[in-house]
This record gives sequence, structure tokens and C-alpha cells, in this order.
Amino acid sequence: MVFTSTAPANQRWDNLNCDRGELSDLQLACIICGGQHLTSDHLAFMQTMPKDPVDMVDDLVKMGLYKDNQLRAADGINAYELRKALFLKTVGRSDPKREKLILALCKQAGGLENAFAAAFGPQAGLFFADSIRSGGASRREFLKNMAVGAALVTLASCGGGGEPPVEIDPDEPISTDNLEKTELQVGFIPITCATPIIMSEPLGFYEKYGLNAKVVKMPSWGAVRDSAIAGELDAYHMLAPMPIAMTLGLGSASFGVKLASIENINGQAITVAERYKGQINGPADFKGFTIGVPFPYSMHNLLLRYYLATGGLDPDVDVKIRPVPPPDSIAQMVAGDIDAYLMPDPFNQRAVYEGAGFIHMLTKELWPGHPCCAFAASDQWISENPNTFRALNKSIIEAAGYARDPKNRPEIATAISERAFLNQPVEVVEAVLTGEFEDGQGNTLSVPDRIDFDPYPWQGFANWISSQLVRWDLQGDGKAAQIIPEKGYDAVGQDIFLTDLARELATEVGQNPPTEIYRTETLKFDSFDPADPGAYIEKQIDEYGV
Repeated sequence: MVFTSTAPANQRWDNLNCDRGELSDLQLACIICGGQHLTSDHLAFMQTMPKDPVDMVDDLVKMGLYKDNQLRAADGINAYELRKALFLKTVGRSDPKREKLILALCKQAGGLENAFAAAFGPQAGLFFADSIRSGGASRREFLKNMAVGAALVTLASCGGGGEPPVEIDPDEPISTDNLEKTELQVGFIPITCATPIIMSEPLGFYEKYGLNAKVVKMPSWGAVRDSAIAGELDAYHMLAPMPIAMTLGLGSASFGVKLASIENINGQAITVAERYKGQINGPADFKGFTIGVPFPYSMHNLLLRYYLATGGLDPDVDVKIRPVPPPDSIAQMVAGDIDAYLMPDPFNQRAVYEGAGFIHMLTKELWPGHPCCAFAASDQWISENPNTFRALNKSIIEAAGYARDPKNRPEIATAISERAFLNQPVEVVEAVLTGEFEDGQGNTLSVPDRIDFDPYPWQGFANWISSQLVRWDLQGDGKAAQIIPEKGYDAVGQDIFLTDLARELATEVGQNPPTEIYRTETLKFDSFDPADPGAYIEKQIDEYGV
């Protein structure tokens, strides 16, 4: 079909010589498939429509075929939902049994996107990129995608009657024919936050998706950053703020990184040296301390600053915060180089196990459900290995779902405690993963979600992180305060956090991720509305002075 006319929309509507309610009366049954298609009169009319699909959709809006409430609803549709609806409507023909078979075949094909490409062509998925949320495209671009999608459905609807259902084996291996590479190296820091990345090697999640992936132990977060920039490994375990900082050039040269999925929520603690037992009751008591955090651009640093400020302390004046590689944290505390630290586990629990310190506070008390670590890869690597990246991310998301089930955690603790991975006593790792632990102050606690594993990268997480990068100006040059508000908090997050892809992959492995991308976060001392990070920063500074 060729669209040629530039006549005004209302004139073309009048020339059609019918009102909108009569459209269905003017359609005839297709002799090929029995479906309803346009008559020759309608075909002639459609030839007067604009060539540009966006202009065509604008005309349909003017004609009243798209209402304002429908457009608002369209803004909320994501790529996965759209592809799934189109695929099931077209191929499943609204037959529940057929739809069940289609979904099973999609899983066998390695996911809905692969199946969609097989049905509609290898570039079909490009039409349904979530352009509203990833790239800042306008509603016009989204509507164009909707129009092209409708055209695909129309073309596919003449496909004939289809074959009868066939039985499939649910245990049949997932198709891995489209992987660009299968021999992979994934960098990690030996902490429990990396559980899904680590466990995927010994427990077979990488192998399930056709990957011979080996995890590579890294000495520090600085080494992770530098290795990623140098392109030494394929993908990485990173702290959640690192992809934002690296992409924006905060603390290093600008280097594009995507946060693909969250590795863990909660899972950190403030641990204080044994010599201060009985002296620490709140944030003000840390005045004059040297406190370790694993990296400047970490949730640990941002949460520590958040906590100290509520006690009237300026984190850049009243204490000294210094980066300490997690494996070195206990030795430095025993030696007196640091007085306390906010670190990932198992080093909080290991300090209790060694009698070196006590747990003052779990970070879940500061922000229940806060993000910590993430699975990430560079923009370049993702671009060069899109199918491999998808399979790798999917295996880690599935592993996170497995780790979220408490009954699996003793098994996981045994698998990841080995020398090649965490190199920790099993009882220490199990105490962290199960939440049954001693705090070093004479208490035996049961906190099942001391650490948890939810791979969904809420866009609100990105906005909170960005707000604190602006608030604390970690470089001391005002760069974050200049770049982030100028780009826009939402734009920064949506460019770096692959929320829609994580949702799609989680759905494909049988998880039930949220459909929203933002939510209000409730912290210990305030709440965060991701719609207005600037106001949140101003309120914090007004209340605490820093």
C-alpha cells in the first residue's frame, strides 16, 4: 500500500462519505483467511493517506479514531506487553490452548523476542522498542510503532488455518543457536551481593542458556571499573551507582555502561570495631571516626552519608570516609586504620565471627528494599553481542529468582562459600543468606530479608542515586550537579537502567515483575518521590544543613 496524499485529514474523511460507525459495514470477508479487510472503496481512500506513518497516525487522531484516553493508555504500554499481545492475537487466534502452546514454543525458542522475529522477520522487534522510556522519543514515535505493529498484524492475519497443536517436551534444552559467543568471563567482587552472578556457574544457570561463563574474582571496585573500561572481561558485577557514574564521567572518563538487572536488595550493615562496644547508639556518636566504604560511587557511601547527616554530622568534615576493598575491611579495622565500616556481607558477619566488631545497624533499617549491586555490561559489548547479553542477563535474573526462595539458600551458601568464590566459612555465609545470625552484641536475630534478591531495576532507584550524587558532589567540582539536572533525572535513569528488558526477561522465566517503573520509596528518616528529586535534595539540606 502506498500513501501519497497530503490533503487535510477532515477533507479526506468527508470524501470517504461514511461515518465512523459504518466502517464495519463496509468490510468484506477475505477469500484467503476469512478475516475482515478493507473494500476497494476503503483501499482507494487509504491511498490518499500520508506516506509517513507518524503523519498517518496524526490524521487518525484528528479523525477521532484515537481518543485522548487511549493515547494516555498507550503511553503505559511497554514493549514486552505489546509484542506478546500482538503475537498471541495473530498466531494464537484467541484460542487458549493455542496460546499456551505458543508461549511454550516461545520459551523453547529462547524467548518471545526470538519467536516474534521468526514470525514477523528479524527486524520486527525494532518496531517495538520501548521508545517512550528508553531514548526520550516522543509520543509520535510511539504511535508510529503502534501503526507499524498494526500493519504487521494485518499482514500476518492472512496466514491460513495453522497446524494442529503438537506436544513439546518442557525439559528440552533452550535454543542457543543465535549466541554471538559462548565462552565468557564475568568479573565479581567476593561478597554475598554477587550471589546470583556467582551461583550461576556452579549451579548451572549459565550452562542452561548455552553459556560457558566463568566468574573472575576482582580485587576492588576500582579494578572492576578500570577493567570494564579496558574491555578485559565480558560483563561485570557492579555497585548500582557505578553505571551512572561511569556513563556520566564522574570519577573517571565517560564510558557507557548499562545496568541490566539488580543483584541484591538490602544485604549491607554498619559494623563498628569491638573497642567501641557500648559507645555507639546513633549517628552523632560516629563523630571523629574513620569509616570505610567499598567505593566512593556506592550505595554504601550514599547510605552512610544519609545516616550521618541525620545526626548533625557533615560527612566531609566531621568524619573521614575512605574507600576500603571489602576483603581488606576486617584487617584494617583490627589494625586501627578504620573505626567502623559500612560494607557488604559477609564481612559484617565475619567481623562478628572473628570477634573483631559488632553490627550496629543493617542497612535495611535505613531503607527497606534498597538496591546494592547489579549486573552490568558496557554499551559496546552489548551492541556487539546482543543475543549473548540477553542470555547472560536472563540466566542471572533466573538465578536471582531461585535465590529469593529461602529454602534454596543453604544450598546456595554451600556453593558460593568455596575458595574459588567467596572463600568464607559456610556458617558465616549461611547466617547472612538465611538471616539467622549473632550481631556481636549478645543478640541472636532472625531477619529473613537481611539480604534479598529482586532483579527488577526500578527507575526510582536511579533517581535516588542521582539525587545523592548531586547532593554530595563526591568529586568536589560540581559536575554531577551540572550534568544530571541538565540531562534530567528520568532521562539519566532510563538511558542506563534497562528496566523494561529486565521485566521482559523476568516474565519469560516465570517471575512476576512489576509493570510500573517508579514508586515512592520509604526510608528511615524520609520518603523519596522519584518525580521530584530536586525538591527532595532541597528538603534534606534544609532539614540537616548538609
